[in-house]
Amino acid sequence: MALRDIDPQAFPFGTVLTAMVTPFTTDGEVDYEAAAKLARKLVDDGCDGLVVTGTTGETSTLTDEENVGMFRAVVEAVGDRAAVLAGSTTNDTRHSIHLSLLAKEAGVDGILATTPYYNKPSQAGIIAHIEAIANATKLPIMLYDIPGRTGIALSPETIIKLAEIPEVIALKDAKADYQSTTTVLANTDLHVYSGDDGLTLPLMAAGAAGVVSVTAHVAAATYRKLVDAMHAGDLATARAAHFELDPIQRALMSHIQGAVASKYALHWQGVLPNTVVRLPLLAPSDAELDAIRADLREGGWDL
Repeated sequence: MALRDIDPQAFPFGTVLTAMVTPFTTDGEVDYEAAAKLARKLVDDGCDGLVVTGTTGETSTLTDEENVGMFRAVVEAVGDRAAVLAGSTTNDTRHSIHLSLLAKEAGVDGILATTPYYNKPSQAGIIAHIEAIANATKLPIMLYDIPGRTGIALSPETIIKLAEIPEVIALKDAKADYQSTTTVLANTDLHVYSGDDGLTLPLMAAGAAGVVSVTAHVAAATYRKLVDAMHAGDLATARAAHFELDPIQRALMSHIQGAVASKYALHWQGVLPNTVVRLPLLAPSDAELDAIRADLREGGWDL
């Protein structure tokens, strides 16, 4: 059975999600019009979910007003064509609740709840943090396990415990620990999403729902092919898409921070009017740009 024939309620967050960049004007202000245009394009290209102002959306450099403006712009742009998740959590539980409630007012379908970073809470502290957000907002939650950025991983036991919270329905898994993912899939009903673009196929082989991708900014249709094929049990088609994506994934994810590389690729495609990022992110060096271009050419781009 193809994914398109499955009840969409089975995957309320969708199966191919892009972790969207936040476009800026040349003077560094958030460009909501460009964000809306990008959101519509991503959905047209095959995405059925969007994560707004997550890591790739440079959320740590945005004000609350800018975050909310992005939530509204994307919700209005895509309507009910795709689920919209808000990157509305920080390492401050009270602030996370405040911003998530504003996201709820803006009409988002759920929130991406990052493990609190820098202050390194205990596993019990993480559970209490998520419980507080869930109880206050009553929004569906996708957990985000990315210890390379937060400094602390969610243990499988913690994820299994968090899965008992009714609002917690999904996990973005960016830990690259296949055994942990397997344990979670075997012991919960969570919709697990690969948070590492290149691990989409193996995680789906274990039962993951799909991917939350950065590379989907420029390759959403190919991720759609891969994910649909895996849900249909067509491993040959999925594997071909997996290999097709490899050089594009390397281009956007292995040379410089993904938000920076994505903005350059989108600008080269004519989707974004510029490549502006906010400090502490910087434009790529000439060597980094050459490496990105070389990978994209290997992936079939005419640069």
